[in-house]
This record gives sequence, structure tokens and C-alpha cells, in this order.
Amino acid sequence: MYKPVITLVAVAVIAACSPANDTQTQSSQVTSESTSQGSTMSVVSYPETRRGDTVDTYFDQQVADPFRWLEDDRSEETAAWVSAQNELTFDYLGQIEFRDDIRERIAQAWNFERVGAPFEEGDYTYFYRNDGLQNHFIVYRQQGDGEPEVFLDPNEFSEDGTTSLAGLSFSPDGSLAAYATSAGGSDWRTIYIIDTETMEFVGDPLVDVKFSGISWRGNEGVYYSKYNTPDGSRLSELTDQHMLYYHALNTPQAEDTLVFGGSDEQKHRYVSGRVTDDGRFLAISAANTTSGNKLFIVDLEADESELVTVVDNEDSNVGLLTNDGSTLFIQTNKDAPNNRLVQVDASAPSSDNWQDLIAETDNVLNVSRGAGYIFARYMVDAVSKIEQYDFAGNKVRDIELPGVGSAGGFSGKDDADTLYFSFTNYVTPASTFAFNPDTGDTELYFSPSVDFDPDNYVSEQVFYTSQDGTQIPMIISYRNDIERDGSNPTILYGYGGFNVSLTPSFSVTNAVWMDLGGIYAVPNIRGGGEYGRAWHEAGIQQNKQNVFDDFIAAAEYLIDNNYTSSEKLALRGGSNGGLLVGAVMTQRPELAQVAIPAVGVLDMLRYHTFTAGAGWAHDYGTSAQSEEMFEYLLGYSPLHNVEEGVNYPATMITTADHDDRVVPAHSFKFAAELQAKDGGQNPQLIRIDVNAGHGAGMPTSMIIDQAADVLSFTLFNMGVESLD
Repeated sequence: MYKPVITLVAVAVIAACSPANDTQTQSSQVTSESTSQGSTMSVVSYPETRRGDTVDTYFDQQVADPFRWLEDDRSEETAAWVSAQNELTFDYLGQIEFRDDIRERIAQAWNFERVGAPFEEGDYTYFYRNDGLQNHFIVYRQQGDGEPEVFLDPNEFSEDGTTSLAGLSFSPDGSLAAYATSAGGSDWRTIYIIDTETMEFVGDPLVDVKFSGISWRGNEGVYYSKYNTPDGSRLSELTDQHMLYYHALNTPQAEDTLVFGGSDEQKHRYVSGRVTDDGRFLAISAANTTSGNKLFIVDLEADESELVTVVDNEDSNVGLLTNDGSTLFIQTNKDAPNNRLVQVDASAPSSDNWQDLIAETDNVLNVSRGAGYIFARYMVDAVSKIEQYDFAGNKVRDIELPGVGSAGGFSGKDDADTLYFSFTNYVTPASTFAFNPDTGDTELYFSPSVDFDPDNYVSEQVFYTSQDGTQIPMIISYRNDIERDGSNPTILYGYGGFNVSLTPSFSVTNAVWMDLGGIYAVPNIRGGGEYGRAWHEAGIQQNKQNVFDDFIAAAEYLIDNNYTSSEKLALRGGSNGGLLVGAVMTQRPELAQVAIPAVGVLDMLRYHTFTAGAGWAHDYGTSAQSEEMFEYLLGYSPLHNVEEGVNYPATMITTADHDDRVVPAHSFKFAAELQAKDGGQNPQLIRIDVNAGHGAGMPTSMIIDQAADVLSFTLFNMGVESLD
């Protein structure tokens, strides 16, 4: 159903979902019943989903997949099923009396100006700005002290705001710009090249671009990455041959030069290319999974541009930061689980010749550079610490931050005299600061006027013990007049995978949640990158249960320490975090009252057969890998562990019809399984956004609608009847 879904009347929808010779169907409806205590509860009657007879055999074990037909995103039957489920869900949400009030509160809280850090390109200073409720940030520019003018307005890309700006890159002299757009949140992109003075297009757009940067070679052309157009569904078909191309301006895309990929020897799922700022080197990264990559360089100034290998295996992460002449500066976790920065000459760039410039420490390192300096951005228990270095590896200073939280930025061109960084935490809206790299002085550049007073809130970090004795950090944020009496509505949010670190950041939705008296808790569970490679690998493949145990232990800590109770606890996470929620709610259905798995990976036996899913095998393993791995995946796969007659938490699965990262079939089949085996009075619903994707580029209006529905559903199923 990756096409606009037509709203149908209920009878027609249900009839379309099940042919006449299949099981009798019933219309979907939501009614209310009064309990003996006088309160009102919702009674949900689900549309009956057709059960097919598909059975797969894995290592002589048969596994039924009765809802396999929901994987067909182009079928009318799937589209009708989506319409029926959305009708049921929105009917249910429509009965929540305070839903409109919450939406209004979120919209009001969201309505504040936001301005990004300025950056110089050619004769102009550019910056991003949103006046509050605009669906997308507008790119402005100005010359000197002149009046800012609109350069690109993504709000005009489509009438409904579902086409977004997905990338912007300027040629070295700023006379040209290439920008990418995403329609409906899809990972597929279209690149347009424009003359920045005339704003006229230069040549035809580039299509079939996916998982790609845009890197200029002088003012003559750009490097970009693409897959071949799938033979089947553009939004679910497997894509595993990524290729790097060079496009010369004013030439047909069909004549673009294949730089890397496209052969058995160079077949990789993820390929990218970036030209160094001085234009000398092209760095090419090639990988088959989301962890570990090969690295190559091409000297673009040489008479014969040859591909030179820096790292020829995918055992570690390695990336080129920058160069100084022939000296390359490389960040890597090779022989350094917490990362280090090394230098090497391009004439002999193999790891045997690497020399540490910034050695590994006990804290995870990420580096950036600007104004002729290197900035070491460390994570210390998931919060930021910044150190400044020169290119000889000498420490210049520690940079004082505005508080305890997350700092980002500290990057720019080598000739910049001012750099910018952002700072935020769970109770501090993101502000931008100007930094003088020569003196170390910092001053506030922009602070948003948000109707939110951080002094009225608490954000505390605690450490708790997981099942195997591992200490896990968690940040708990709430209004400072909250009493720890076990009665507080609480959202426990987690991710736990792919080396992703959850560092403190402000969210309008979470601010409204806390203002309503809710607690927001985020544990830094294993599988993430908060403590480096070892922390990540402690939560992958046959260590994946550690991730779920860490999340369960976080919930138990909140309950045992009277922050909340099971009746007032909601589990929330998206993508890999959706898997987390799905696994925990099926393993421990009594732990929480509400579950919100968003765009989740929920069918662990088949995830690798869709789009670029096979690239996630480093974290998950696959059902085809070995019998042992198959058994392990089957043991926690949310779809395969829904049991008949169990009272699962009140669940609202969220997904989108254009999600081509984690295809919505995961969510569709999980919802169908929950509804078919429902054994309690809690609703098992699915909310499917139309003309939206995995989350990136979603317009503000849709974000607010979804947030309001999630908070309303959560509070309503915790027994809240009004906000008074």
C-alpha cells in the first residue's frame, strides 16, 4: 500500500479484506462500557484479518506465517486492510475527550521560532529557520548586513508538506548547489542542481538515489550513490548492490561514470564517496552491514587516478576526517574500541603505518574539525565533554559547556574565524552558541523563546543493575513538584542497537508530557554506543537478550523506587526500539500498562528479505545463518511470540505506508497477530500514517498529530479521564 489509501465505508472495507470463501468477517467498531466502579472503558471489535496457509521451513522446523499476504504493499487487499485498521484506530482515538486538548497544547508548545547556525558559501551566509509551525525549515541567505531572502522553501515542494529537503551541498565557490528531496518520507531521493545566482536548474534531476551524500568535485560535477531500480515493489524489494557514480554537469544521468560497485568484486550494500575540502582526495567507504567498512582513496590530482586501499576488511569502523596535503587523518575503532584518531601518509595508508594523533581513552571519541583545529567530542556516561586540539595532536583546551547535556557542532571550514555548537538536554531547549577557536570564548548566538521553564523540572541520572549485574545509566526527567508515590504516568523510552547512543535532548512532546505530570525515563542499554564497541557488541546477535533484560530492569527500577507502577508505565521505542518494545511486551506482558512500538523490526525471521534489511545482520544475525541463530531469533521475535489468550498491554503500533527502511509489513503482521490472539480487554491497535516514511522529513503537522495521539492513548489507557 505504498499508494494513497482511499477511505472506504466500513462494510466495503471489511468485505475487501476477506474473500467470500474465507472466514466470516465482522465490522470494526469501538463502543463504551461502564465498569462496576462507574468508570468508562473501551470495548474494541477488530476487523477479522484473513489467515493464509503460508508455512516456511527452517532447518526442518516448520513456521507458519498466516499473514504473509500483508507483505504485498501493492495489493488492493492490503490497502483495504490498512483502511479498516485506520478507521478502527481513529474511531477509538476519537472517543478520548482530552485528545484535542493535548493536540492544542503540543501545537502551542511547538509554536516558537527556531534558527540554525549560519554557514558561509560563496558570497552568502546561509541559515535554516522555522517560524514555529511550518512543516519544514526554510533555507535563507543574506549578503553582509543585507536582508535575508528565501533560498529554498521545502514547504512549497508539495501541497500537503510530505515532500521534504533531504540534503544540501554547495560547490567549492558557492556558485552551484545540489539538493535532495524525499517524497512521502521515502529513502529514495531525487537530486536537483541549481545555479545559486539565477536559481535555474542545471541539467536534469538525478533519480534512484538512496543512502547517499552529495559531494562536489570542483564546480564540474557531483558524486552520489544509488541502487538499480527494483523490478518489484520500489518500497519493499531487496536492494543490495550499492554503487557510487560521478555526474558531470549538463550531461544525461545515463552517461554518469560508475566509480565503485556494480561488479561481484565490488558488491556492497552501502557505498559512499566524499571529496576532501582541498579537492585532492576522494574517500570511498564500502560496507555490507551497518557496522564495519572498507576504506579506499583516489588521488584526484594524480595523472592516473587509481583506487588505493586503506582498509580491505570490514572488521572495524574507519572514516577519513580530513587531510593536510598528503597526510590523512582517520577516525577508527580498529584496535581501539572507544575510537582513536590516527594519521598516515597517503602514499602508504595501510594500518601498519598509522600513528596515533589522539589516542583511545576510557570514553567514546568522535572527532570534528574546523578553523584549523580538531575537536574531540567525548561521551562520559552519555553526556558530552569537548576538548580542542591542533593538528600536531597538542591539546589546546577543554571547552566549557553551558551545562550537563549534549553538545553538537564544532565543525566548519578551515578558514572560519567562528565556529558554532548546539547544546541541549531533556529539560533545556536546544540553543546555539558561537565559539572563538583562538581564544576559547563562547557566547550565546540563538536561544529559542519556548514556553518552558527548565527551573521547574528535574533531570537526574541514576545507575541501576541489570539481570546479569551490569550497571546501566538512566536519565529520569520530571516536574520538580512530582511526588514519588508510585502513581505517576511514565514513559520508558529505549533503543539498544546499531551502536546508536541516546544522549540527552529536548523534545516538545516530552515537555508537554512532563507538564501534564508525566515522567520521562531513558536508559542507555547495551547494544548502543554509549560505552564503545564492547557495549554495542554486548547487545547483538546472541547477546540480544541483554538489551531486553536491561530495559526490563529499568522498568523494575522505576517501579521499585516509586517513580511509577506497572499500571502507570508505558514502553516506547522506534525502529530497533520498536523491536525492543515488541520483545519486552511479549516476554513480560504484565510489566507495563501501555506499549507503543513504532516502525519496529518485528518479524525477525524475514527482516533481511526487505529493502536493505540484510545489512542489519551484524546486529541481529539471520534465520538462514545457522540453526542456532534461527532458534535464537525465533525465541524472541515479537511476531512469533504472541500467545493465545494473553492480556497484553494496551498497544498502539505506529508505522507509515511509505516506510522503506523498516517496511510496514512488520507492523501489519504483528498487529494482526495481536488482534487474532487477544486475550484481554486492552486494545491492540495500529496507526498507519499515509504518505509518510520511517520518520525523517515528516511535516510538523503530522508529527503533532501523531504525538497527540500517542500521549492521549497512553493516558487514556492508564485510567486518566480528563486533564483537569
